[in-house]
Amino acid sequence: MQLAVASDHAGVALKARVMEQLRQEGHEAVDLGTYTTDPVDYPDYAKAVSLAVLSGQAERAVLICGSGAGACVAANKIKGIRAATCHDNFSARQCVEDDNVNVLCLGARVIGPELAVDVVRDYVGARFSGAERHRRRLAKIAAFEAAFGGSSNAPVNS
Repeated sequence: MQLAVASDHAGVALKARVMEQLRQEGHEAVDLGTYTTDPVDYPDYAKAVSLAVLSGQAERAVLICGSGAGACVAANKIKGIRAATCHDNFSARQCVEDDNVNVLCLGARVIGPELAVDVVRDYVGARFSGAERHRRRLAKIAAFEAAFGGSSNAPVNS
């Protein structure tokens, strides 16, 4: 499978481990940064992997930040992206099988490297079921995206 992988500074070490495993298992994984632990902004990397998926450069993506939450929020603002933060095997499979997730988010400060590799393996190995109830739910989500633009009206400073 062709995968885009990126992280912010908090996820550099975990990203390296995930990339190593993906390549060992025969996947084409492109590293979209960052490459050092110098502070960067996770939304930039959420955008990079999301655009790789939407352009067809990658079938899916793995995105890593400190908690997995911020990167997930950012990725989900991009129309056509369905991102999920998963730190267990069941969720990693289920998010693809039921929700056709195309960006897996991980928290480098939450999950250990070997569990992360297992979670990524389950995510990559999962396939969307195509069940009618899941297609119906995804159509509703797409309608939300169309109606509300996928953008946030929430204030930045509360």
